[in-house]
Amino acid sequence: MTVNGNKPKFAMYWAASCGGCEIAVLNIHEKILDVDANFDVVFWPVAMDAKYKDVEAMEDGSILLTLFNGGIRNDENEHIAKLLRRKSKILVAFGSCASEGCIPGLANLSPVGEIVHTAFNTITTDNPNEIYPRVSFDVPEGELRIPKIEKVLRPLDLVVDVDYYMPGCPPESHQIAAVVDLVIKVVKGEAELPPKGSVIGAGDSTVCDECPRARNVKIIKEFKRIQDIAPVDPTLCLLEQGIPCNGPATRSGCNARCPGVGAQCIGCYGPAEGVMDYGARLITAFSSVIDATEPEEIDRILDGIPDPTGQVYRFNLAGSLLKANREAWKVK
Repeated sequence: MTVNGNKPKFAMYWAASCGGCEIAVLNIHEKILDVDANFDVVFWPVAMDAKYKDVEAMEDGSILLTLFNGGIRNDENEHIAKLLRRKSKILVAFGSCASEGCIPGLANLSPVGEIVHTAFNTITTDNPNEIYPRVSFDVPEGELRIPKIEKVLRPLDLVVDVDYYMPGCPPESHQIAAVVDLVIKVVKGEAELPPKGSVIGAGDSTVCDECPRARNVKIIKEFKRIQDIAPVDPTLCLLEQGIPCNGPATRSGCNARCPGVGAQCIGCYGPAEGVMDYGARLITAFSSVIDATEPEEIDRILDGIPDPTGQVYRFNLAGSLLKANREAWKVK
């Protein structure tokens, strides 16, 4: 894929996300030198000074690989997503926000006006005159414009065509390095890319399959917060101790790091292979260990999960079948 002897072009963009994906890329340590050695980094706002006009001036399809992290929350995110799609041969939804919406997607539970009002009226916000940002504002130099927030946050593939998905909040650094190695081999003609639409940099099973904890009881009478159990059995499945662990529905690839150290899986790698809706699969898994037959008793046990939406859709509400509300369906 080298063009006229020149190095292929690489880009990375940060939309609606926390920045953890950017840090994860830097955490690949010396492997980042391979990126520099094998690619011409043409656009990476967090790491270099490049302007949108520089990208707009490039030929369509001239960027070999773009890692796009973050969901689409405002019209600037959408513009850049469409721009990078047009300029890139390979566009990767990089990280949970781009793949499924992640934590920013939970805002889809609330109207935009309520979100903005809350953001500018918190305990730590001094805003006695209730001044809120406007999309445009006249200043002596001309019109000052800020991005317009959309009604809902959307994963990248609800806005543009996506070639590959790399889950994780953030993706594990060793898996980012493995993907970098693969792309370099592809560039050198030593390997082939997986089929379009594939999930890369993760496993194809569940966190439970990587978890060393034993599963054998399979019945619980109540769900508990992990801090309310002392001591936690270091060898038994956390779910079978009444701790709502998301491992049964979550994609493998993290080596079960959280349950391995006694913390429940929270689902940051998203739905396992073949799971159509993460929340539905997880509720099914939770229900399978409940030792009760009467509806009232089942309700009492499920009430032990204090935040059901945050439990089963923390990382993928925006990409789920629910998508939070009717507005999400309208914008799709």
